[in-house]
Amino acid sequence: MTEVHADNAARGLAALEAERGRIREQHLRPAGERPSSTARGLHHTALISSDVERTVRFYQDLLGFPLTELIENRDYPGSSHFFFDIGNGNLLAFFDFPGLDVGPYAEVLGGLHHLAISMEPSRWQDVVRRFDEAGVDHVIHSDVSVYFTDPDGARIELIADPLGEMYGTVVL
Repeated sequence: MTEVHADNAARGLAALEAERGRIREQHLRPAGERPSSTARGLHHTALISSDVERTVRFYQDLLGFPLTELIENRDYPGSSHFFFDIGNGNLLAFFDFPGLDVGPYAEVLGGLHHLAISMEPSRWQDVVRRFDEAGVDHVIHSDVSVYFTDPDGARIELIADPLGEMYGTVVL
């Protein structure tokens, strides 16, 4: 990297940090001053599965998220809608779309970058061990996050930080 390019990159990063600061100053209120949310929680996040049984084996058997229901998708005859318990009253759901060529996972604006799910540290360590044993490609970051892709390419993070915290920062 040339010195000029590095200088431009540093100025660009400084401008981005200044913009974050401006937005934070204008919109972020201290916890005691924030209104309560109009939502009561995340009901479910729905991803797409190309193979229902393979998805069940991955999420239930490898990750330890119990399958809670498997029903027909009301919006597409023959399609399944199935749910996994990811703790704290939250569900991870999937659809399959037999006969539709929905294409591979792609990161697009407005699309899913990754889904982060909190786990107790001992359970997190157990899943990482199972990944090693099963040969699942994964990357550990900051000793509390493990990133991997599911059988259909969705990016998932399992994080050993408590809900409402991220890498030592309270975010809720």
